Amino acid sequence: PDDYLVGIVPASDTGAMEMAMWSMLGERGVDVLAWESFGAGWVNDIKNQLKISDVRVLKSDYGHLPDLAQVDFDRDVIFTWNGTTSGVRVPNANWIDSNRSGLTICDATSAVYAQNLDFAKLDVTTFSWQKALGGEAAHGMLILSPKAVERLESFSPNRPLPKIFRMSKGGKLIAGIFEGATINTISMLAIEDVIDAMEWGMSIGGLEGMQGRADANAKAIADWVQTTDWVEFLPKIPEQRSNTSICLIIVDPEVMSLDVAEQAAFAKRLVARLDAEGVAYDIGAYRDAPSGLRIWCGSTIETSDLMALTPWLDWAFQQEKSALSS
Repeated sequence: PDDYLVGIVPASDTGAMEMAMWSMLGERGVDVLAWESFGAGWVNDIKNQLKISDVRVLKSDYGHLPDLAQVDFDRDVIFTWNGTTSGVRVPNANWIDSNRSGLTICDATSAVYAQNLDFAKLDVTTFSWQKALGGEAAHGMLILSPKAVERLESFSPNRPLPKIFRMSKGGKLIAGIFEGATINTISMLAIEDVIDAMEWGMSIGGLEGMQGRADANAKAIADWVQTTDWVEFLPKIPEQRSNTSICLIIVDPEVMSLDVAEQAAFAKRLVARLDAEGVAYDIGAYRDAPSGLRIWCGSTIETSDLMALTPWLDWAFQQEKSALSS
C-alpha cells in the first residue's frame, strides 16, 4: 500500500525481525505462532531474550498449522507466512482480524515474490534478498504499516536498544531509514546484484510471473509425488503446502521400519549420493525437522530442472534401498 514504509536494514531477514520485535514488543501481550524451527526461534527470542511477561505460544508439530482461530488480535501476533523448514504455509490472510488492535508481525522471507501477501493484514513484514528473489545475502527488508509507525512513535520499550535496532528518536520515527539512508553502509555490489535480480523478475512477468513459476515448480514435484510410492509430502493439507520450500518424507515400509536415527541416516545417504553425482546440493531436511528431503522451488529455479531431478531421486532411493538389503 502507498502509505506503508519500506526500509533496507542490516542482517538479512533476521535483522529485520529482531529490529521489529526489540523496538515494538512489550506494549501489550503477545501471541506467537510456531510450526517449524524459525517460528520456534522467534518464540525463544520473545520469551528468553526479550523476556516479555505475557506470551502465548500457539504451537503445532511439523507438517501442521496451529489452530489459527485461537489467535487473539487484541494482542501482538508474530508468525512466519511460509514455514521454510516444514513446508507449511498459511493459505491466506482470512484468519487475520481487519479490526485488530494489536500488531501483526510477519516473517515473510520465503513467501515474498512467490505467494500472495495481503499487506492490509500485515503491520510489519520482513524478508531478505537472497531467499525468493535470489539476490546477494546480508541485507533485510522491513515494511511498516501506519499502525506500526504509530507504535514506534508512542511506545518506548524499557530495555536497552542497540544502535542498529533503533527506529525512533524522541517519539518520532527516524524517517531516513525508509528513504534510503541506511543505518550502516551497505554493499554496493549487493545493491547492483539485487537490482539485477529485480530486473530479471520484471522480465519474466513481474510478481505474477514469479508466483506462476513457483506454482509450476511446486506442481512438477507434486505430480511426481503423486505417482511415487516411497515419498509423501510432510504437510498433509494441500492448500497449506508451500510452493517454495517443498518438504518430503520417505514412507517406504522397509525404511519406516528402521529406528528414527537410521531413517535419518538413510535420507542423508540419499542426499549425499545426489551431491556426489553433482545432481542436487543441500536438499536434505532441515536438521530440526523430520528426516527427508527439502527442495527449493522458488521462481529462480527452472521447472525443467526439477523435472530432470525426479528420476535422479528415484535412482538414489533405489540405490540406497538396495544397499539396505545387501
